[in-house]
Formats: sequence, C-alpha cells, structure tokens
Amino acid sequence: MSTQPPATGDWHAAWSAALDALEMDVATAEEMLSGDHRNQETPAVTGAWTPPADLGPLPLDLRPRADAILARQLAVAKEMVLIMVGNRRQAAMIARVETGSDGAARPVYINCAA
Repeated sequence: MSTQPPATGDWHAAWSAALDALEMDVATAEEMLSGDHRNQETPAVTGAWTPPADLGPLPLDLRPRADAILARQLAVAKEMVLIMVGNRRQAAMIARVETGSDGAARPVYINCAA
C-alpha cells in the first residue's frame, strides 16, 4: 500500500500545523522557565514530538519560521541545562551545610586514657 504525498495546499497546511504544534511546545517550555512559573506545579509531559507521517519536505516559505522555532528550542534547552546545573550545585551546598562536611573523611579521636 503506497501513500501519496499531500496535495500542494494540503502539504503546506500540514507543515503549518506541525510548526504550530512545535511552537506551542516551545512557548510552554519558555513559560515554565519564566520566573513566575519556576516554583509552580508543572504539567506532565505528553511525550516527544514526532512529525506527522508523509509530511514531505518543508516548504521553502516556511523555512524562516522553522529556523526561528529551532533557535527558540535550542535557547530553552540551554537554559534548562543551566538551571539543572544550578540545582545540582545548590543541592550539594545544602548537603554540606546539613552535614557540616564537604564529604571528606573526618578525623576521629578516641580518648583511651583511663
């Protein structure tokens, strides 16, 4: 069973819809990273984006939009990595404060005078 590529208008509409979905995902991620939303409950991830089947090549007039969405996705990914690194550093610092140690072995003295 072979599938035909969408007609030109349908092909453009299919790509526009796919880019709309990507743009909504990146907007949601950007909103979650904003200062107002960092401490709030975040929605569950619905899964990785997969391109619609038989989408065909990207129409040339949609290339600038696709490039802009990709740039936003990369910026969000970079910010997420920086936030995760900061969270790990903060957790390590809090662990040191709670234990009073930097993780190194502490000397133990035993009073053997009797």
